[in-house]
Amino acid sequence: MSSRRDAGLLADLRMLLGAEHVLTGADAAPYLTDWRHYTTGSALAVVRPESTEQVAAVVRLCAAAHLPIVPQGGNTGQVAGATADTCGRAVVLLLQRLRRIRAIDTENDTMTVEAGCILQEVQQAAREADRLFPLSLGAQGSCMIGGNLATNAGGTQVLRYGNARELTLGLEVVTPQGEIWNGLRGLRKDNTGYDLRDLYIGSEGTLGVITAAVLKLFPLPRARRTAMLAVDSLSHALAVLNLARAGFGAALTAFEVMSVDCLDMVVQTSPHLHLPVQAPPGAWYALLELSDAEGEEHAQARFETVLSHAMEVDMLRDAAVASSHAQTEAFWQLRGSITLALAQAGRCIKHDISLPVSRIESFVSETDRALAQAFPGVRMRVFGHLGDGNLHYNLLPPVDRDPATVPDLEHAIQALVHERVHLAGGSISAEQGIGQRRVSDLQRYKDSVEMDLMRRVKQALDPQGMMNPGKVLA
Repeated sequence: MSSRRDAGLLADLRMLLGAEHVLTGADAAPYLTDWRHYTTGSALAVVRPESTEQVAAVVRLCAAAHLPIVPQGGNTGQVAGATADTCGRAVVLLLQRLRRIRAIDTENDTMTVEAGCILQEVQQAAREADRLFPLSLGAQGSCMIGGNLATNAGGTQVLRYGNARELTLGLEVVTPQGEIWNGLRGLRKDNTGYDLRDLYIGSEGTLGVITAAVLKLFPLPRARRTAMLAVDSLSHALAVLNLARAGFGAALTAFEVMSVDCLDMVVQTSPHLHLPVQAPPGAWYALLELSDAEGEEHAQARFETVLSHAMEVDMLRDAAVASSHAQTEAFWQLRGSITLALAQAGRCIKHDISLPVSRIESFVSETDRALAQAFPGVRMRVFGHLGDGNLHYNLLPPVDRDPATVPDLEHAIQALVHERVHLAGGSISAEQGIGQRRVSDLQRYKDSVEMDLMRRVKQALDPQGMMNPGKVLA
């Protein structure tokens, strides 16, 4: 009986979307494994609607058949949040054909885009309109706006512009009942009840499907200054950060930190990349960026003042200031290549954590020692967005570790790290979300009242539990 119903649903989907946009079997397989290749699910079908109306129609068909839906964008997530489970009943809803930039309003500084737009294409469209869309991620050449919003993505410019939530004014969403909520309002003030926009952003597709958004645009900076720094310790990096905050104010765009081991690994795996400064083992690199609204001379003067002061008080071991756009891009390529280098190194034990900035140095030093004692031979590969307290506190297993035993090691290490994050008043997910991989940890560390409220919201909006089941909430 079930197979007959499934065949009927597939026929309806093919009639709605066209047979070439309803994938099954081997054609569906590329969309059933997460980016890290750690989690593989199965699905009844993978479908590719081309409009919000088609998304709504697909959702209505699935709701009538009581089938779960898994929304998927660029599939670049780190926590298997866009991967189906293994029940084989889900319909994976690809948003890649929703690619239109619907409008750019330079007087209101907004852009209305569909969920399947590639982040880099949105950035480029903004530049062509003499505006800046500042969300910037390592995966920006393949990640999609819908996924960025569903996970409330952060990236390298949160320090100046905020997360995806702060960059969004309005949404269009398909509800679990197949209704279309048109909240595409480009208003910076709208105090008319509950803010549904903030409810859907960061919900990882568990409450509805984001199909379009109104995004904030900003003036293009008139000048940009970037420097790669070498510092002896995280405490020195924090001192430079505080100096930059005081000297640059809101013009401080980014302040990234990377352990020496991270960038050594990058240049080993990508020999065409070169470090502009050198730091000894145990030291750190920092990437500092200023975006100035006044011009080149003003930016240069501010930059020189801050860096000269940092040198005078021995905060810096060395510094290289980019002298061209190409050199700036080369500095950022070093930072952006860390994730790929980790992927080539084997199974990486990842943590996307957020801490009060004042506690980062003590957390890293104490947790490093605890891990080295409990798991001899583990290799720390730590980097992240120091300015907003977000660290990618990653480890590689010992070089002689049997790969088959790494998942057990990963579980034990994550338990230790997340417990220390919790005790430090931090968060176990800063910008990557919960997905499948952090569901149990969320239940352990989230306040019980908060968890109950989240479950009530889920029950109220998605009573069938059909939207991205098994993600965020167990």
